[in-house]
Amino acid sequence: MTKVRRIGVVTGSRAEYGLLHRLLCEIEASDLLELQLIVTGTHLSDRHGRTVDEIEADGHVISARVDMELKGDGPAELTKAMGRALIGLADVFERLAPDIVVVLGDRYEILAAAEAAMLARLPIAHIHGGEASEGQIDEAIRHAISKMAHYHFVAAEPYRNRVIQMGEDPQRVFNVGAPGLDPIMDADVMSFAEAMSSIDFQPRMPLFLVTYHPVTLRKGAAADAHALLEALDAFPQASIIFTGTNADTDGDEITKLIDAYVKARPDRVMQIASFGRKRYLSVLTGADLVIGNSSSGIIEAPAVGTPTINIGVRQQGRLRAPSVIDCEESARAIRVAIERGLSPEFQAMASARETPYGRGGASVKMARLLETLPLENVLMKKFHTIDQGLEITS
Repeated sequence: MTKVRRIGVVTGSRAEYGLLHRLLCEIEASDLLELQLIVTGTHLSDRHGRTVDEIEADGHVISARVDMELKGDGPAELTKAMGRALIGLADVFERLAPDIVVVLGDRYEILAAAEAAMLARLPIAHIHGGEASEGQIDEAIRHAISKMAHYHFVAAEPYRNRVIQMGEDPQRVFNVGAPGLDPIMDADVMSFAEAMSSIDFQPRMPLFLVTYHPVTLRKGAAADAHALLEALDAFPQASIIFTGTNADTDGDEITKLIDAYVKARPDRVMQIASFGRKRYLSVLTGADLVIGNSSSGIIEAPAVGTPTINIGVRQQGRLRAPSVIDCEESARAIRVAIERGLSPEFQAMASARETPYGRGGASVKMARLLETLPLENVLMKKFHTIDQGLEITS
C-alpha cells in the first residue's frame, strides 16, 4: 500500500493564501497526500483583517496556528516577530512531522518557516523562486529560501534559469507557471456586481484598484504615498478602492495616510483590509486600472485584461506584460501614467490578456509533483555548476 505523504503548507498573508488556495484543494482531493495547513503572520492579526477566518470559511482544516504577535512595523518589532515565528514553527514541525514543507514567496514569516524546516531536516518545496523585486528586502529572502529548498516550482522559464544559475539541480526545478492564474483561467470568481454589492459600494467609472506597499530597502514611505495620493486627486471623477498595506516596515505610516484620504472622500473612495480570494479577482477584473506596487499588478492583472500602473522600484526585475506601465514615484509621473492607461488604445491592448506567466494549471502540476517526487536522500544537495558559455538545459 502506498504511504500517504504529509504535506505541510505554511501561509502567512492574505495575498499568498490566494495563490495557495487551489493547491490546498488539490492536496485535499488527492488520495496520496494529506494536507497539514499551518497558519501564521497577518492571518492572525486583527488589524490586518484576521484572514484566518477566510481560510476556515473556504473549508480548509488548520493543523496549527503560530501567532507572531505583530505589535508594530519597525525593524526591531518585525525581527522579534520573526523570532517568535521561528520558535513556534519549530514546535509545530516537531509535532506534525510533515514529509515535505511547501512555502511560497519571499516574506519574512516564510523565511522563518524555511529556517525551521531546514533545522528540522525536512525537505522544502519553494514556489515562485528565481524572481526579482529589487526594491525590497524580499529579494534577498526569496533567494535565501531557494538555497534552503530542495524542490522549486517556478512561474516562468527565465526564473527557472535563474534558480539553476544559483547552483540548484536542473532536475529539481520545475516551470509550472503562476498559481495565481489558476482561478482566472477557470473563471472561479464571483461577478463584479456581486462583489460591489457585498461591500456596499456603487462605483462611478473609471474605477481604480490601488494597492501600495512600503519599499523596504529605502526610507521615504510617507513622501512616496503623498505623491500617489496627489496624483489620484487629478481624477476627481474616478472611484477608488484601496486594499490593505503589508505588515512591513513603515506600513502603518502609509495606512494612516490612506485612512485620512478615504475619510475625506467617502462618496467615491473606500478601503478594504482584505477582499477575500474570489472577491479580489472580481474587483481586479472589473477595475479600469490597477495602481500601486503590488506583484498582483504584474502577474494577475494582465491575465484579466486590466492595465497596471506600477509605481517605483518595488517590483523592479520581474517579467512584464505589455499592459504594465512603469513610472517613477512622483505625482506628475503617476498622473501621466494613469492618463495613458485610461486611453482607449491602451485599454484595447490590455484586453488581449498577454502574460509571461503561463495559462493556468500550476496547482494541478504541483500537486502531481508532490505525489511523486523522491523524498528520500534529498536533503544533501550538490552545487550545480554551469559551464561558462553554455546555455542552461534541463
